[in-house]
Amino acid sequence: MTPAAYAHLAQVDPVMRRLIKAAGPCTIEPRKISPYQALVRAVAHQQLNGTAAETILGRFTALVPRKKFPQPEDLREISDEAIRACGFSRAKLAAIRDIAARTEAGHVPPLRSLAKLTDEAIIERLVECRGVGRWTVEMFLMFTLARPDVLPADDFGVRNGYRLAYGLPEMPKPKELLALGERWKPHRTTASWYLWRAVDLDRAKSK
Repeated sequence: MTPAAYAHLAQVDPVMRRLIKAAGPCTIEPRKISPYQALVRAVAHQQLNGTAAETILGRFTALVPRKKFPQPEDLREISDEAIRACGFSRAKLAAIRDIAARTEAGHVPPLRSLAKLTDEAIIERLVECRGVGRWTVEMFLMFTLARPDVLPADDFGVRNGYRLAYGLPEMPKPKELLALGERWKPHRTTASWYLWRAVDLDRAKSK
């Protein structure tokens, strides 16, 4: 993230200033992968810890050894049973099939085309994919497109981080967090990252 983000957050919010000092530089490193791959990966990670999801994705990738990641056209030749055997649930299988079909149909366009759209336009377009909600697209905006002003207000970790950092008895509701986060614009992605770090810092303190 840019020095301007640190300067702005530190200026408008003393709590953010302390978090930046405690957690160090923001280390968001966007993945240079296609929207299709990003969405399939996001579906794999839903309701699983990172290690389990990556294990499943490793098996999925191994279905097409000659490629770094199975492409939509490859999935036409792979049976549902083979994909399920990687560890995907029936719901996740259906989501992957839908994402692949929409990619081939052009509804999920290449990264270069998608990058020309606004954040909200991308959210509206991609949530039509089965198994893809707003949170999933927000993660895509942050970690694939490197959009600087995303606040995933439904994210448990972000809400809990706010509670911990600001010493609140309860987590703010998503709408409340969006209102509170207005002061962080146009650097809410960086602010969100520091709220995640607030949770990490609290865990480290309690050990």
